[in-house]
Amino acid sequence: MTLENNIKDVINTKLEDGTIERLIGEQLEKGVVNALENMFRSYGDVTKVIEDKVKSVMIPYLETYDYSEYITKLDSVLVDVLKSSALDNKKLLQNFKTLMTVDEEKKSIKATELFNTWMKYVAKNVKTDELEIDYDDGVSYENAEVSFAVEYNESKSWSTFEYAVLTFECEHDEDMNFEISLSRWNKDSDKGWDMRYDKNHDLKSLRHLNDFEVLLMKLSQNNKKIILDSDYESDEVQPEAEPEASFS
Repeated sequence: MTLENNIKDVINTKLEDGTIERLIGEQLEKGVVNALENMFRSYGDVTKVIEDKVKSVMIPYLETYDYSEYITKLDSVLVDVLKSSALDNKKLLQNFKTLMTVDEEKKSIKATELFNTWMKYVAKNVKTDELEIDYDDGVSYENAEVSFAVEYNESKSWSTFEYAVLTFECEHDEDMNFEISLSRWNKDSDKGWDMRYDKNHDLKSLRHLNDFEVLLMKLSQNNKKIILDSDYESDEVQPEAEPEASFS
């Protein structure tokens, strides 16, 4: 017997004994989730051939089946699945929206301005495991020391380009650290530096990027210039997290 006839017989049997009625609710959620996952991967040639063959046999039979009495139930399941999936991908969608928003008003950003934005990110995300608790004025974690510095690379005397590295560093939590590559054409020395932030730019990675990474990617792709208004700054950041008081 051919593959088509085997599949046809199985489908007819399951439609007649009511199995499809029981399985359709169970399989719908799996089908939607798998479809979402498959959006981010490509099929191999063999899998595609098999898929097309199965579809050519199954679809005509399934299209003629009367699902009207199950529409209400299926609608409810589908809505629940989509809501759940949307929550899982909320971060991805937020990051994608941020990257696609173009800021045409400002062509450049000062290093000190970017440093202040990064400090807000540190205040929100810095680890507090090993920070002391300060009881002098209420209850709070001690400040975390932060700094930024610019390191200029030596260029050949005949080179038409200059290179530098801008570093943001948190002494307490190295996960907060960032390194940004800078370059400029000598004749454009009065127009600021071009920036490059090296990061995986595929769609799946957007789910895992933090707010400051997304900002750097956005600045880079929008060709924003960085004005080095200072070569070094240091400061202290007050963590937003609040410790539990213990006076023992």
